[in-house]
Amino acid sequence: MDPLDVLTNIEKTLPYYQAIFSADGHRVIGYEVLARFQNEGEIESLGPFFHDDAIPDEYRIEVDYAVLTQALEHMLTQEEQFLIFINQNPNLLMNDHGESLLELLQLFENKGLSLDRIVLEITEHNFSGDLESLQHLLKYYQTYGIKIAIDNIGKESSNLDRIGLLSPDILKVDLHILRQTDMAQSYQDVLYSLSLLARKMGATLLYEDIEASYQLQYAWRNGGRYFQGYYLHKPAAELVDPNILKDKLKERFEMYIAHEKKKLLAVYQLTERFQDKMQQVMTKCRKLETYDDMLPVIAEELSNVCFRLYICDENGFQKSSNYVKKNEDWILEPEYVKKNWSWRPYFLENIIRMSYEKKGILSDLYNDIETGENIRTFSYPIDNMHYIFLDISYSFLYERDVL
Repeated sequence: MDPLDVLTNIEKTLPYYQAIFSADGHRVIGYEVLARFQNEGEIESLGPFFHDDAIPDEYRIEVDYAVLTQALEHMLTQEEQFLIFINQNPNLLMNDHGESLLELLQLFENKGLSLDRIVLEITEHNFSGDLESLQHLLKYYQTYGIKIAIDNIGKESSNLDRIGLLSPDILKVDLHILRQTDMAQSYQDVLYSLSLLARKMGATLLYEDIEASYQLQYAWRNGGRYFQGYYLHKPAAELVDPNILKDKLKERFEMYIAHEKKKLLAVYQLTERFQDKMQQVMTKCRKLETYDDMLPVIAEELSNVCFRLYICDENGFQKSSNYVKKNEDWILEPEYVKKNWSWRPYFLENIIRMSYEKKGILSDLYNDIETGENIRTFSYPIDNMHYIFLDISYSFLYERDVL
């Protein structure tokens, strides 16, 4: 596309709309406005035009506002109060400290458009200016009711401290990399961390670039409230019926719910089995003199289940050796005695919980530091001050579908 063709034919620009669906209502709650150009009967994306730094800033802004004006005029004719997601280059936005955009939006506010329907999307990692100045501008926008969304999280490098500083209302998480099988597992771990960040920040998660059912399932399972992508609906020149996918999404989510309940039930049942087994095993350990003497007795009973055992006190100091299964043989690793594990996430919380409830806990799935495998740990109170930890092997979990 020749940029000069765009600049001399701005009347051929037009907005396309990509629907955004909600998890709670199973319906369209908003649209992302995308810029298009009618070029000899073909509709082309203006993305390359806006990302071409060789084109003067004022020309890119002029075309952007021409498309945005058409979109906002169209939204004024709609009965539904959809959210309107608009993309803005933060570098261009800071040219006049966001005044021209605010003036345009206020012009439509005077026509009856509530500014709390506007969601301003910016890509944080593309910004090259002073982050504090951008932060002040975004907070200023928020005083008008405008929502802030950080776009393309997960697609390229994003600094979590910068994201936190900008205090967005919405995090848009890109799921494209989930389609690359060699990176899928590690990327899922990153996205899980982002879901925790969003919860801590009080931000809503919007998963974008969803092109398959398994991506929608992943987004649903990891705290997604809003969803967007070709699997749901492609960008179009017209808005769609808000309930166009209501039945489909309800069916999909019921399927996901059933699958998740099955997994949770398997985890619960496994926890109960370990609880019963440990109660039986501990009767054999009462007369043993040391904690290292206890470990082989327990390992013999659970040899096909776990690959590492150790005992800690209530403060996380290890009181036993590690007892580790290597090539079908069990060995003691005394160098782990007196190491402290209280720094691990949820360690002290789980200690207090076991002390209070007097029963064991099965951890969530995590990557073991030493083996790199996905494992779970079952922890169990052996008395009022000491706790045994059993690291459960990946193969055992896989066979019983509790991954």
